[in-house]
Amino acid sequence: MAELTNIITETFPQKTVVIIGDLVADQFLNGTISRVSREAPVFILRHDTTKTVPGSAANAAVNVASLGGKPVLIGLAGLDANGALLLDALRQAGIATDNIVTNSSLTTTTKVRVLAGQHYAARQQVIRIDYESSPDLDAATKQTLRDNLAVAGANADAIIISDYNYGSVFPEIFADALAISQERGLPLVVDSRFRLESYSGATSATPNSDEVAQILGEDFTTDDCGRLCEQLGLKSLLVTTGNRGVQLFENGQSPLQIDAVGGTEPVDVTGAGDTVIAAYTLGLASGMNFAEAAKIANHAGGIVVMKKGTASVTASELTTSISENTDPAVASNAK
Repeated sequence: MAELTNIITETFPQKTVVIIGDLVADQFLNGTISRVSREAPVFILRHDTTKTVPGSAANAAVNVASLGGKPVLIGLAGLDANGALLLDALRQAGIATDNIVTNSSLTTTTKVRVLAGQHYAARQQVIRIDYESSPDLDAATKQTLRDNLAVAGANADAIIISDYNYGSVFPEIFADALAISQERGLPLVVDSRFRLESYSGATSATPNSDEVAQILGEDFTTDDCGRLCEQLGLKSLLVTTGNRGVQLFENGQSPLQIDAVGGTEPVDVTGAGDTVIAAYTLGLASGMNFAEAAKIANHAGGIVVMKKGTASVTASELTTSISENTDPAVASNAK
């Protein structure tokens, strides 16, 4: 694993990853429960603080940056208060916002997680409120996104598609990304909440087990996953399975089970998939094979789920995890 840590520290900082996808303002509203309302049998929450952090594709970009790589983020944000907070949070994370299209016709997708608790007690999420943007874009906005990709793709070492079905990813821009990937020999890695089957021909994809079940059914097998990988024309398929780690399906290879690293009871899984795809893609861009990239992505995911809220992992945390943990149990015949 020493070679992998050297790649993380020495090669990751040389790599540019273009992230195309849906930007989300993840808001965490913290409050203190003081009493029960007289108007209805509900608690009264006294607001303490609200924090806005980059979510979804924006979180993938933050993770690329925190791991030492250079992210180029392409997406959409509204000219609204939450859009301003999101762009400011990205800039604070050292991520340029030049390729983010903003206009008054857009609404910034925002997910508000209300965290409540009594004095001196841990805050627990009690409800999430989503404000979603429309997936329908006008032709001019689509063309601007495509133009931004054409420029950014010339210097990319890898491309991530982060599709949460909020409009930033559409067939034409995927076709552009696929053409750049094929022409320049770059890894093109996809994370899609609902439309994985629309991204045939990409290098790899990183769905979670629930997203795979949407396609294959709840009782899917490793053979089913292998066939899905082939049907989509992928070179590999990396399935995240929560506290059971990850499973890698690679053409011509037996399924690979990589057990989870660290605690089996996560603190918060918010945004863990964004961390996984960031580490996995940086690994592929840096010359790692699929199994090596999957191993570091598994470490990265194991680190970030032990943090509260939408979080990122640093290169130092990743190399420490690799050096301190024996190589997670790997079985060539995943069950």
